[in-house]
Amino acid sequence: MLKAKLAMSGEPEARLNALLPLLSSQTRLLILGSFPGVASLRAQQYYGHPQNHFWKILQAIWPDFPTGTGASSYEIRSEWLLSKRLGVWDVYASCEREGSLDSSIRSAVVNNFSALIRQCPALQAIGHNGGESFKHVKRVQAALRITGSPDGSATQQVKSASIDFYKLPSTSPANASWSFERKLSAWREVFELQGLI
Repeated sequence: MLKAKLAMSGEPEARLNALLPLLSSQTRLLILGSFPGVASLRAQQYYGHPQNHFWKILQAIWPDFPTGTGASSYEIRSEWLLSKRLGVWDVYASCEREGSLDSSIRSAVVNNFSALIRQCPALQAIGHNGGESFKHVKRVQAALRITGSPDGSATQQVKSASIDFYKLPSTSPANASWSFERKLSAWREVFELQGLI
């Protein structure tokens, strides 16, 4: 009841801060989401909603996926993900948002990507997990001093300098128009192109 009263009174929503990136010097493909949902922020884990397909897609691509539950399981999965030369981060460093939908994001601050090449010298590609993330492809390119433009197709690739950019179908449960199999196929194609499988 208090939350409803605050929203109706015009009080600003609380500022939310993103998770720290999962990156290593061996990261070849970086997956950029938009901003963690409520379940992910609560758990302090990327793709923490049980209906999100991110971890299920990785499990389908790499059969040696570590199983288990709990915080230590997330740490194990994160280390495993990094060992596969995959990284995870989000476009937004902070925002205001009610709920988990990208359409509810307000007053967003974009992460500073300018040091990414130094942190990840092996980086060859960035896969934007969904449309909200991909809206910022030019901004990420500019931060990396890369130029290029998307072609407007459903699964988009922008080749600039030595970095490939892809628009991947969102793994969010809100993206119900794509089946799991269709998402998996699109993600697998990018992983294959980048030599990760």
